[in-house]
Amino acid sequence: MTDLHPVKKETFDVSALKNTDPKGFLREVDTFHTTDFGLYMARGANHPEFGYLESWLLPTLSLRVNRFHYRDGFERDQDYYFDVAAITEDEGVWTTRDFYVDLISVTGEPVEVVDIDELAAATSAGIITAEEAEKAIETTLVAVDGITRNGDDAMAWLNAKGMPLTWSDEIELTPVG
Repeated sequence: MTDLHPVKKETFDVSALKNTDPKGFLREVDTFHTTDFGLYMARGANHPEFGYLESWLLPTLSLRVNRFHYRDGFERDQDYYFDVAAITEDEGVWTTRDFYVDLISVTGEPVEVVDIDELAAATSAGIITAEEAEKAIETTLVAVDGITRNGDDAMAWLNAKGMPLTWSDEIELTPVG
């Protein structure tokens, strides 16, 4: 049995350049960029394992695409980390509600689906509804199929869907703490 945690919620206040993370910490954002298909965020992170985070919120796909910039010694074999989530926007404040399932993408390799056990446990415990679980599974299947059909290249799939994601060329890791 997996450790069950509440649904992770996060807010992104574009005008205030603030991100409230799932633990309730208010984070300063370096950049927000809104497009017709989503929201880009770039901010420092004082996490022990990574020092910078870039994310794209893609509401029509129910996906948050993340690029973690890891510290030396904490690198992971991943290009992109996808959160399956409900994403809404109201007057410049974006909100995500995570549906537990995550996808780990390394270009040229099959995408890895993780935390399905958490989705099942949360559904059984009534933390998320059966409809939300169904949406999470559907989102996962669509993403895995799309990435696979595009040569195991997540960015090629999103480009083909009219969502050309851009990432920062230069970042500076935030110190730990």
